[in-house]
Amino acid sequence: MGKEIKTNAMRILDRNKIPYEILQYECDEFIDGLHTAEKTGAPVEQSFKTLVMQGKSRQYYVFVVPIAGEVDLKAAAKAVGEKSVEMIHVRDITAITGYVRGGCSPLGMKKQFPTIIHKTAADFDKIYISGGRIGTTIVVNPEALRKVVRGEYADII
Repeated sequence: MGKEIKTNAMRILDRNKIPYEILQYECDEFIDGLHTAEKTGAPVEQSFKTLVMQGKSRQYYVFVVPIAGEVDLKAAAKAVGEKSVEMIHVRDITAITGYVRGGCSPLGMKKQFPTIIHKTAADFDKIYISGGRIGTTIVVNPEALRKVVRGEYADII
């Protein structure tokens, strides 16, 4: 087998000496988090998706939420000190983050945006997040992730 191709997310974890595991799965196109968890065998309650939103101020924010959860826009806005937030358009994901839909990791975006991680992540010793490309999941300690993205925990679903 060939050498593993590192994503920006993996490079950031390596640079910060944060241990992680990589789960690969066969996938040619975007599938949602529930199907990803099913393919990798990851526990649904420990699997998180990365959502990018824009506030009224035009600032971008990253929200890391359970894959089965739905973001409460009012709670999300409050968590980042905005009047309101809304999802960015799918066509803008790559331009804003450098990632594609279904491969968006909270680590290694073009810029470091303020990041909010749903508070339930802190209940686990490891969580499953996108590895920075479709077909790759990273298993990482949530507190280590929070520190490296300089994020905060909040109830946003």
